[in-house]
Amino acid sequence: MKIPAIKQLVEKYSKDELEKAEAAIADEQKPEIEIPGEDEGEQLTHAYAALQIIQSMEENELDFKTALREYTGRVRNSIS
Repeated sequence: MKIPAIKQLVEKYSKDELEKAEAAIADEQKPEIEIPGEDEGEQLTHAYAALQIIQSMEENELDFKTALREYTGRVRNSIS
């Protein structure tokens, strides 16, 4: 998971575009938009993270940094 890639996706694409890209990657197809990542797994991670952050920004009226911090906190907790 690379934060600059996630930030780029949040700034560049809509929620709808990211949802379509996530579905395409999950179906082993090429997404219509460019998702950075070394392989499909990393691309899927970036698309999913960007979607979660956008959703948090919209629902909780957060800025990107705060929404990112919350997301990475959830990821850390799920790993430990």
